[in-house]
Amino acid sequence: MRPESETLELKKSTSELKEGAVSVASILNKHRKGELYFGVRDDGTVLGQAISRQTLRDVSRTLSERIEPRVYPKIERVRLEGKDCIRVRFTGNDAPYLAFGRAYIRVGDEDRQLSAKELERMFLSRNSDKARWETELSERKVSDVDAATVRRVVNKGRSVGRVNFEFGSVRGTLNKLKLLRNGRLLKAGEALFCKDAPVKVQAAVFAGTDKTTFLDIKRFEGSIFSLLAAAETYVKEHIDWRVRFGKLEREEIPEIPMDALREALVNSLCHRDLRILKGNEVAIFKDRVEIYNPGDFPEGYTPEDFIKGEEHSIPRNPLIAGVLFRTKDVEEWGSGLKRISKACAENGVKATFKVLKSGFLVTFYRKPAKSFLPSTVEKTREKIIALIRQDPKITTAELAKQCGLSVRGVEWNIARFKRRGILKRIGPDKGGHWDIL
Repeated sequence: MRPESETLELKKSTSELKEGAVSVASILNKHRKGELYFGVRDDGTVLGQAISRQTLRDVSRTLSERIEPRVYPKIERVRLEGKDCIRVRFTGNDAPYLAFGRAYIRVGDEDRQLSAKELERMFLSRNSDKARWETELSERKVSDVDAATVRRVVNKGRSVGRVNFEFGSVRGTLNKLKLLRNGRLLKAGEALFCKDAPVKVQAAVFAGTDKTTFLDIKRFEGSIFSLLAAAETYVKEHIDWRVRFGKLEREEIPEIPMDALREALVNSLCHRDLRILKGNEVAIFKDRVEIYNPGDFPEGYTPEDFIKGEEHSIPRNPLIAGVLFRTKDVEEWGSGLKRISKACAENGVKATFKVLKSGFLVTFYRKPAKSFLPSTVEKTREKIIALIRQDPKITTAELAKQCGLSVRGVEWNIARFKRRGILKRIGPDKGGHWDIL
């Protein structure tokens, strides 16, 4: 392991957690990103340390609660030279960062407290437009932009009357959308149009009302437009629908209004803090659906100010919001929460909005109804039984592949079948077979 540097801090153990938090703030104030390891001496000698789930929680809590503005580092257990250590990777463009109420700057491998004048200069810099992530120059080239997505955006914008030009070229379109500076792509353009953009959404279906057991989990990466489509499809497939018969046609109605769900997903991606490594989350529980995005809610405001009041939009990413407005994915700036609340009220669905320390959470509460069609989860269980009936020797790995689940998800369903007396295993895992009772 290399020794300490201006962007690398090494601590012998988490007994030095407070000092580690100071170093994180210090490195961010100078370099905007860095790494911190616990279990390594400052000369690079790997010592290792005991690591439990509580140890990782303590590191996460200290770094998120004792550093202002908040940072959301990636914390993980790693093996170095055969020993367990903790690696913390962090980024941030909101300097100055304060640790335990004080500001520090990295000088060599030491943390020096900032002077009042240096602190004032950093505050002024943070408030400038140049400090916004989306306005920074991307490392991607214009040639990395997905032309098909750009063309679709222009066509959709024209169809809804919010784009007044035709698609001529990728570069020309990006320039008109203000996503280039001196011919170079901005990070807003990368997030919107590059297939390998650094934006992520984690989606999961849980068996009950907490995160103890999940039935399915997916991770989506890519551009904001592709993530919006993927997340919307995922929710559609995992909520319940009921049937209403009209005079001439059959209509399927979701348990939660799709307009509200889609608005929440758009807001989640549009207003998230893109500097944070943590991704957006979609969690589907037995009694609710949660949509979470990392990033602070506008300081001094509450959700009610936008739902019942007349407050104007305060977009975190104006360039990205502007493109989504042109395609009418954002209907009207500042109206998102009001539209979600109204759509849910009209359909008898309870929705709540909560400002968390780590981000913003929209929750839609589900209500069971006998008139709902079988959910995707129930259809998947039926498919598992059908596949076992066709091939009693089928493995859980093969079931997972054919059902689009994780192996753990299949194992959870099989355990449920066993408890209900539907399925029985005859013989060992290898060489045995399933018996449907």
